[in-house]
Amino acid sequence: MTDKLTVSVLGTGIMGAAMARNLARAGHTVRAWNRSRDKAEPLTADGAHVADTPAEAVEGADVVLTILYDGPAALDVMRQAAPALRAGAAWVQSTTAGIEAVGELADFAREKGLVFYDAPVLGTRQPAEAGQLLVLAAGPSAGRETVTPVFDAVGARTVWTGEDGAAGTATRLKLVANSWVLAATNATGEVLALAKALGVDPQSFFDTIAGGPLDMGYLRAKAGIILNDQLSPASFAVSTAAKDARLIVEAGERYGVRLDVAAASAERFARAAAQGHADEDMAAAYFASFDEKTEG
Repeated sequence: MTDKLTVSVLGTGIMGAAMARNLARAGHTVRAWNRSRDKAEPLTADGAHVADTPAEAVEGADVVLTILYDGPAALDVMRQAAPALRAGAAWVQSTTAGIEAVGELADFAREKGLVFYDAPVLGTRQPAEAGQLLVLAAGPSAGRETVTPVFDAVGARTVWTGEDGAAGTATRLKLVANSWVLAATNATGEVLALAKALGVDPQSFFDTIAGGPLDMGYLRAKAGIILNDQLSPASFAVSTAAKDARLIVEAGERYGVRLDVAAASAERFARAAAQGHADEDMAAAYFASFDEKTEG
């Protein structure tokens, strides 16, 4: 197997576009598709071919990489691509789809003779653009020489979690990691909202925790986005965070775990989206602390 592959990227949003660009820069042939073609069109400047349909995009692909909104969206797009899918091709499924949906996607892969890799990624816009994502992957060792060049192009490191993509071990780890990320994001927003309400200068809070175990680079980064009104363009959108929070809550319910913080996070993201912040950075959950859309 040559190191240079034909890779179909289905979904060119914040993450998918950056991944497609880095694949092209690594010398792979990239065929990209997005439901809204205008979001994929800029990739032509990087040498990618932008297809009109999922089927056109996967024609002749060694690897099909899906990074769409959720599991049902990924399954729908792959069904559209089905007539042109090549048996034996690798399917790298990077959508944060949830445990149940991963099983459904793996079933489709078996039906079509695809080699299925459950491979969500950790990271937001900046690491995606830099090719520094953390890839969480599960799938058979026998086909890894095909997908490794893809993971190397988009990520700084790959963590293998198992041999069976259908088991969803990579997705399970992604949900655990995201539960922390979303909780920390909402905690940051609430700290700033409470400081605003009590007339406390946020800097005095940062000075108080500086250098100690309570200090976090992530806290300061997300707080800076809010305080400096840098919510657009989003690194990770409120609407997507709301979806992921719901998947985390559903996973907990499925396995008998009550996740009160995750449930509250889902509600806060949904409220912020309803206030008009759906497409802004997930730090905009800060506004859910107020009854009306307000200034930071």
